Amino acid sequence: MPAARPIVVIPARLAATRLPDKPLADIHGVPMIVHVLRRAVEADVGPILVAAGDAAIVEAVAAAGGHAVLTDPALPSGSDRVHAALERIDPGRRHDVVVNLQGDLPTIDPALIRAALAPLDDPAVDIATLAAAIGEARERTDPNVVKAVIALAPGARIGRALYFSRATVPSGDGPLYHHIGLYAFRRAALARFVALPQGALERRERLEQLRALENGMRIDVACVDTVPLGVDTSADLDRARAMLAPARPR
Repeated sequence: MPAARPIVVIPARLAATRLPDKPLADIHGVPMIVHVLRRAVEADVGPILVAAGDAAIVEAVAAAGGHAVLTDPALPSGSDRVHAALERIDPGRRHDVVVNLQGDLPTIDPALIRAALAPLDDPAVDIATLAAAIGEARERTDPNVVKAVIALAPGARIGRALYFSRATVPSGDGPLYHHIGLYAFRRAALARFVALPQGALERRERLEQLRALENGMRIDVACVDTVPLGVDTSADLDRARAMLAPARPR
């Protein structure tokens, strides 16, 4: 099987209910989307493209020396935005794997971006994603923490996703896994995924990855040690600013 040629695509749009204009939120003089771009550069897995829903995002990325394309702001999801941008800049399909990196992860460890590609070493896998074992008791019952149900052999770090839920699953003794919403798609799998209608479970759980499982697509999960901070609120933004504060000279 020939070596994959990945590209990282970062979907971003200004409309957000809890933190409007968050891609442009200032973090030490730099827009948040540019911090995410920098983390992707540090991952060094391939070229990086921002799939922007608004011209202001394109301008911010260009000012930082990055590459962005404007996509239809009415697209329903980040996956649709990633697909639209990729079809525009790579119609010849040179890139056969695409990493969908959310634009609200300014502090993500670049190693996690690289880790998302590992499950695709198995040619039977359509989509790869990440999860980390839940350590805090409150997260086990928090519906905002999505749980990945993984068929994981003893000692293995990669397993097949059986389900994703906001509920506390599976029951019984044993670890629960916090799903991390970073995906690596095979190009053909992404095209198939965005063409599928919403599924009943997807609507019920409000989790678009269930659309893939409902249609027989295979998702494998790489287990990692940390969950990156997703910036959804002003409090999250304050945490990100603290984490990215420049080191003080001694």
